[in-house]
Amino acid sequence: MKKNIAIIMGGYSSEYKISLISGSVVYKFIDKEKYNTYRIHIFKDKWLCITEDDKEIIVNKNDFSIVIANEKLTFDCVFNAIHGTPGEDGLIQSYFELLNIPQTSCGAYQAAITFNKRDLLSILKPYGIKSAPSYYLNLGDTVNEDEIIETVGLPCFVKANKAGSSFGISKVHKKEDLATAIDVAYKEDDEIIIEGFLDGTEVSVGVITYKGDVIVLPITEIVSENDFFDYEAKYNGKSEEITPARISKIQEQNVTELAKRAYNVLKMKGFSRSEFIFIGDEPFMLEMNTTPGLTEESILPQQAKIAGISLSELFENAITEAIKNN
Repeated sequence: MKKNIAIIMGGYSSEYKISLISGSVVYKFIDKEKYNTYRIHIFKDKWLCITEDDKEIIVNKNDFSIVIANEKLTFDCVFNAIHGTPGEDGLIQSYFELLNIPQTSCGAYQAAITFNKRDLLSILKPYGIKSAPSYYLNLGDTVNEDEIIETVGLPCFVKANKAGSSFGISKVHKKEDLATAIDVAYKEDDEIIIEGFLDGTEVSVGVITYKGDVIVLPITEIVSENDFFDYEAKYNGKSEEITPARISKIQEQNVTELAKRAYNVLKMKGFSRSEFIFIGDEPFMLEMNTTPGLTEESILPQQAKIAGISLSELFENAITEAIKNN
């Protein structure tokens, strides 16, 4: 008997449009011979199942069920394709854990940690995973520009602490531009992390649990045409993503070991894609994403492809692992 799979997409953040694309790709590539698949759009004002003929069915939030042809339908597993809140910050994970429904992403605790850049980097630091010098601000704090620059230097990056897809990020070259960058970040989050600029090769490292084993996928080098790997570079073709990355064997060994260590230390499951910058041979972590882009052009699916894992295999494995470990 085929299992019912809900593919959740959308969300409450600026990333919802990207999530709808990722979710549609997952829906397209999951094997319909093995699974009954349902597209679930999750927004603040409504949760809807979108049928093949684009009709909308209201999702019952009490038990995450729908009614089709007067029959109640429940789900055997949820494929999480929501970028940002509530799919990547632990909220939706907690909901499904309470309902005891398997879901493909990491657990609620891990999602909350990794979505918070400040907490993630602080937790991983004792395990030998380095990051750029940083300075924290919360909405309402007094902004001491001289202290910030003394701590992190110039240029620096001003980032919304809990946001993805480079929303709320600015690269600041001059002191007089700092206030504007802080205002931009606060539009996405009430917490900010300001980091020193690391001048080196940027790479993206995918780590997944595949057929029961934690594996590191081929590494991608990020070469942005813009000043940094911003939204335009990520989604509008203003970057070159080279897999496998043009890095030395020792660099590959170092970043592979650190990415896998971070995944294991945090007791992750499902997908993760971490960004690092090399200073010499040493990788410095920028962040970890637990619901990375899942389109055919996205980084992690491209890495999987080079590793010999098709999109259908990648998605089916995520479902199999989720059900097995529930």
